[in-house]
Amino acid sequence: MTPKDMFSHLGSIIASVMFVWAMFQQYLPYQLRSSMEKYSQRLVSLIYPYIQIRFNEFTGERLMRSEAYSAIENYLSTNTSTQAKRLKADVVKNSQSLVLSMDDHEEVADEFKGVKLWWASGKNVSKIPQLSFHPVSEDKRFYKLTFHRRHRDLILGPYLNHVLKEGKAIKVRNRQRKLYTNNGSHWSHVVFEHPATFQTLAMDPKMKKDIIDDLITFSKAEEFYARVGRAWKRGYLLYGPPGTGKSTMIAAMANLLGYDLYDLELTAVKDNTELRKLLIETSSKSIIVIEDIDCSLDLTGQRRKKKEKTEAEEEKDPKQKLDKEDKDARGSQVTLSGLLNFIDGLWSACGGERLIVFTTNYVEKLDPALIRKGRMDKHIELSYCRFEAFKGLAKNYLVLESHHLFPKIRELLEETNMTPADVAEHLMPKTILGDATSSLENLIQALETAKEEAMSKAEEEAKKTEQSAQESKEQAKGFVAEK
Repeated sequence: MTPKDMFSHLGSIIASVMFVWAMFQQYLPYQLRSSMEKYSQRLVSLIYPYIQIRFNEFTGERLMRSEAYSAIENYLSTNTSTQAKRLKADVVKNSQSLVLSMDDHEEVADEFKGVKLWWASGKNVSKIPQLSFHPVSEDKRFYKLTFHRRHRDLILGPYLNHVLKEGKAIKVRNRQRKLYTNNGSHWSHVVFEHPATFQTLAMDPKMKKDIIDDLITFSKAEEFYARVGRAWKRGYLLYGPPGTGKSTMIAAMANLLGYDLYDLELTAVKDNTELRKLLIETSSKSIIVIEDIDCSLDLTGQRRKKKEKTEAEEEKDPKQKLDKEDKDARGSQVTLSGLLNFIDGLWSACGGERLIVFTTNYVEKLDPALIRKGRMDKHIELSYCRFEAFKGLAKNYLVLESHHLFPKIRELLEETNMTPADVAEHLMPKTILGDATSSLENLIQALETAKEEAMSKAEEEAKKTEQSAQESKEQAKGFVAEK
């Protein structure tokens, strides 16, 4: 048989099959067709050893995009760029990078615990009648997973859980992070783009490593917190003089973990109910920050004494009482109890994976109940700049690992209290072609000046103390003489 005859014969067979199938669809009763399809599928399942699962893009009445489909799309984006020949690229809303995904009717392979399986992307196009000359096409996309039936338990359990978890994690990593602030009981946000990192943070390297290890351990400890029965959160108290880098450290923490930031202004919160509402609206993988906690509200542990003193003054002056009532009606009614419940009460477990960070310049003013372990788990003192922190600043600002002026600076830093912010300002180049040596000399001059001022101040205080002691001694002598 010649090739021409073979093709003619094959065409006749295909035409005959199509004719029989058309007759089957047209004239065979629906009930009979349904039964035949049912039993034919059973027959195929006995021969075909693979199972297929289909994940549609939309669920229900196409009102919501399937979370499973989105997670699978994110998960496959890591494999498609190396396997698929046709890709789709898009910038998804609230994403900071380009997202790649398989084009329609592409297939990639995956492996899990030694088991091979396949993902395929598909699309069904249906025509919806419209009062128009051109019909509108409606695409129904889906992913199809194919695997051998002997691996059914492994795929339906651990593997799909792994895909969903990893897909959500990829979405979090690719999202555009935000900085939130509250206006009353509502959050508003801007894009968070702070450049601070722990590499550029000026502090002791050992202390820096300890903080980084603690943060990374926390971010990977979901199973541990669930096992011990604690909410997945951790409190940090940052304290020290102004200019020591507390706010910069918070930004570095957010950049290290990839968390959003919620800058909570307590004075703008009306009462405990609003505070609780704000907490509920925060997302997981976030840092809730209350800066200068000692200035935000009366949380210094002196409430009772102040209240008794104020009430006594009000009894003498009714006008002062009216002014206070009017102020209380307008101001924040957040209480210490409400704040404590916000930190570690029942509502604090909503969402999970949160850091709560307080900053203060005067840690001794805070109520001990507010900063005890279990609420503020880790206390970090950010103090004045010492030589190890200076070396980090010199590397960042002047690109210097060593210099002949370093020993002199080291000596002065041990004798003088200067904040990292002040040191950084002196290292900042003052001209376009800044000279490193000039910057270091300016810093030395500033440190020597600060040292002299500190010594003068100490001498004045010593004189005042001596003079007070002398006056007290003379008063004591006079009192004895009178007797």
